Amino acid sequence: MKKRQLEFDWVDAFSVRPFGGNGCVVVHDASEVSIQDRLALVKETSLSECAFLVNSNIADFGVRYYLAEAEIPMAGHPTIATVTSLLSRGLVATTNGSSKFTLEVGSGVLPIEIETTEKGFLIRMTQMAPKFGKIFKKEDISKLYDLEPADILIDPQIVSTGTPFCIVLLKDKDTLRKAKINSHYFNEYFKENQKEEKDLMEPFLTTLGGVTRNGDTFSRLLMCQSGNQEDPFTGSATGCMAAYLWHHGLINSATFVAEQGHWLGRPGSAQVDVLGLKNNITGINVAGYGYVLMSGSLSL
Repeated sequence: MKKRQLEFDWVDAFSVRPFGGNGCVVVHDASEVSIQDRLALVKETSLSECAFLVNSNIADFGVRYYLAEAEIPMAGHPTIATVTSLLSRGLVATTNGSSKFTLEVGSGVLPIEIETTEKGFLIRMTQMAPKFGKIFKKEDISKLYDLEPADILIDPQIVSTGTPFCIVLLKDKDTLRKAKINSHYFNEYFKENQKEEKDLMEPFLTTLGGVTRNGDTFSRLLMCQSGNQEDPFTGSATGCMAAYLWHHGLINSATFVAEQGHWLGRPGSAQVDVLGLKNNITGINVAGYGYVLMSGSLSL
């Protein structure tokens, strides 16, 4: 059987340096790559997700994102990785260091803006207007992490800007650090709640205040479904978290810096801007940098 040669880039997203943020392999001209091979590649790389550029009839570029088990409709760090890859290969035209175009993902079309700064290309995606879903009692979520209900500041809630996450605001960094998955309760959580939210991801744990002087929030995503212990940076959940904090009046400014991954030795950050009023959010801008760590070709 004749092998196909497909070009790829391995990109560290939400980082300006190697081995920071969250890694993602971006495969070009992948419309004909089977779902089975897409899933197998994620497993092969041991990354949380990989991106596959495909044809699009409704946007300038099309891409699909996959976990090791299934497609994910929208994901933040693969979006930053995909655009970084396109830029590095000269596939996106820039004028005076800027560009605007559209990217079709599984959940719809994302507007993308490029701005050149002293750090490189700042990539800004506009995530969709949030959908606010089920509200949970503190005691129902705290037991997932062997925490106490008092460790959670307000009732958690499912929010989606393309992919749904349950946003959980913890009282401090010490609580965030000691959180660990209780597998029994986690399995029950997904069994019950994926009846309502089929693309539901693990809860996103966040705190107010960064771990550096530049940050305004710091978060963790402990992963049970995919086999990875923790996600270094989760751009889609960051958009959901921003909408949750702004909507519930938990932050004073709609513009802030979100941090994640520092405790893993993979520091990542995003510039976040919630668009619209607290009771009428029209979208979420999540912006970050990417670093091409390696490039090559796949033989499939």
